[in-house]
Amino acid sequence: MAVSYKELGLVNTRAMFADAFKGGYAIPAYNFNNMEQLQAIIQACVETRSPVILQVSSGARKYANQNLLKNMAKGAVEYAKELGCNIPIALHLDHGDTFELTKDCIDTGFSSVMTGRQSPSFRKKCRVDPKSRRIRARA
Repeated sequence: MAVSYKELGLVNTRAMFADAFKGGYAIPAYNFNNMEQLQAIIQACVETRSPVILQVSSGARKYANQNLLKNMAKGAVEYAKELGCNIPIALHLDHGDTFELTKDCIDTGFSSVMTGRQSPSFRKKCRVDPKSRRIRARA
């Protein structure tokens, strides 16, 4: 069953980047692989009142359980609020390397995906397949 990033309290990077452009600031993006890294990222961003993009590499996403990652992201949103600041947080697939992985990340609540390093056949599928375009538009 697909989960919307909004249900997890996450924001879409399109809105994030639009606000940053208007405000003249940059948005940090950090790859994380465990709870301790995630806690440190959220603590620092709350202290500086900075929005943040939490990135998961293709390899980390394949390694980690999709439900754990989804709930870690939701927990990061709640943790920021607990620390006293409702900062914008996005969950981003960094360099997804297959259509199936990209779709799965969107279906499990990622608010942003980047496909990269694919084979020519993958790029062609994304360019030609209307279903692929609709799936990417949901993120």
